[in-house]
Amino acid sequence: MAILKVKIKIYGIVQGVFFRMSAVDKAHELGIVCEPQNMPDGTIEIIINGNEENVSRFTEWCKTGPDSAKVEKIEISNIN
Repeated sequence: MAILKVKIKIYGIVQGVFFRMSAVDKAHELGIVCEPQNMPDGTIEIIINGNEENVSRFTEWCKTGPDSAKVEKIEISNIN
């Protein structure tokens, strides 16, 4: 199975709601590497690295995030 490196940008109410910590927990559960970062514009950017199936599962999770988050949209781009 292919290994992917992907950048996800998440918009909405995503800072101050434990999104980064929850993302790290979800990535750990899926066995992928996750590097989340708060951005000055109020978004979160996450770099993930893992197999195609688990990267797909993680990106689906990002569409809602933790219960306290309100995700408006996400943008996904491959990194090579």
